Amino acid sequence: MSIKKLQNKSPDSYRTFKKKGMKILFQKLMYCFLGIIFFASCQSNDQEETKTEKQLTYGKPNIILIVVDDLRWDEFSAAGHPFLKTPNIDRLAKEGALFENAYQAVPLCSPNRACILTGQYPSRHGIVDNVARDKASHQLKLFAPVLQQAGYETAHIGKWHMGNDPSPRPGYNYWVSFPGQGKIIDPILYENDKTDTVKGYITDLLTDRSVEFIKNKREKPFFLYLGHKAIHPDAKQLNNGALDLSEPAKFIPAERHKGIYKDAKIVRRQNAISSYAQVDSQTVTGEVLYKKRSPGMEAEFGKNFFDHFTSDQTIRDRSEMLLSIDDGLGRIIKELEDQNILDKTMIIFTSDNGYFYGEHGLSLERRFPYEESVRTPLLIRYPPLIKKNTIIKDFVVSVDYAPTILMLAGAPLGNHIQGRSILPLLEGNNNNWRTSFLMEYYSFENPFPWLIDTDYKALRTERYKYIHWFKHENKDELYDMVDDPYEMNNLVNRKDMQTVVKEMKEKLALEVAKTFGLNN
Repeated sequence: MSIKKLQNKSPDSYRTFKKKGMKILFQKLMYCFLGIIFFASCQSNDQEETKTEKQLTYGKPNIILIVVDDLRWDEFSAAGHPFLKTPNIDRLAKEGALFENAYQAVPLCSPNRACILTGQYPSRHGIVDNVARDKASHQLKLFAPVLQQAGYETAHIGKWHMGNDPSPRPGYNYWVSFPGQGKIIDPILYENDKTDTVKGYITDLLTDRSVEFIKNKREKPFFLYLGHKAIHPDAKQLNNGALDLSEPAKFIPAERHKGIYKDAKIVRRQNAISSYAQVDSQTVTGEVLYKKRSPGMEAEFGKNFFDHFTSDQTIRDRSEMLLSIDDGLGRIIKELEDQNILDKTMIIFTSDNGYFYGEHGLSLERRFPYEESVRTPLLIRYPPLIKKNTIIKDFVVSVDYAPTILMLAGAPLGNHIQGRSILPLLEGNNNNWRTSFLMEYYSFENPFPWLIDTDYKALRTERYKYIHWFKHENKDELYDMVDDPYEMNNLVNRKDMQTVVKEMKEKLALEVAKTFGLNN
């Protein structure tokens, strides 16, 4: 019997189920495996049935999904940034919806891109790290083929990065990509069934091809996925996930933007630190940071690689790189206006994960479950559905984009999809919306060996965030996100918080079970 059926059958039986079953088993096993073992007995065969959610008609609009690399939730002017000028990104917020609580299922490039394009968690789709899983990524259950079947012309332009193989994946009529992380200047592009070096700046080149795709005469609506390389540094990733250290990682703005923010004052968040004397070595994050600065790591990577606490110059370079993305968005909007289809096109703008500017002592680690990395910008413009200057505070997760796009297109949602369509939120209806969600991460020795064994499952609720480092005993973290939004005061060992800790553990166990498909 599924969890939902048990809840519906009898509230008392469900409470008994939680009290007896969860209490005993949870104390004996790590709760992710508890979820598997306990709920497996209730699991029927996984069937590829379509969900019975109400399919609404939205007129099959064109859809553009723009995914920026490493963009923080607060890195554009409409989000309150102190010096960035991003008029085109801001336009999406002014003429559409800005989501204040959008999050990643996993704050890491390859796994989260798979989440976005399948609507599944890493536990389900299997792309758990940045290792080159080329063959596996050709077999993902992408939503693009379903859009084709629903009458859409589809395009993938830009970063794929689930493997170094840039060749087309199923479901796209038009495909332009590049191997792995790609290059910022004069990149190798795969297009027209071959790879070739193309002169120019990567962001501009991808925008050029996006505009040309939009210009094409067609009878069908279109879907365009634009995966920017920016604002990721220039870096070459090997098939095993390690970095080619012969090619130093650098943030390179377009020539026209270099130096624009050279005099900008850098303002850090309250939880940013600038010295190892401020690092608590007893925490998982502290252990990681001390490994990072060890002589062995410095010998392997070189002292300049780590950018400890993230330099002001890195922040300026990243900010200047973002300007080419804003330029490109402006060009795309203008082309849509010229064709008189801007209001017939939904534009979704987001990122794959954030970046640390010294918060918690971190810099290039990205993967950690703190707000600076797991929280994402999300802006959507589509006037037939969204009022101007809409602010949405409900939780949205990266697994929600796939079902949202499919439902907007009037396409069926396969039972394998684990996210939820956010179209009701856009219509102002948040009845029965989620009040908690899971984030998960699987560590690997590459590209940053100091992060070995930092695997976690984390649960966010409206009040709390609970982080379970499941390879570290007695190192879990609990934060009150209302009173402590910077996550500086770990409450997990406080006596008066043990009821909350227990409840968060139980909720996390249920969410982990769901990610393995044990609630179908």
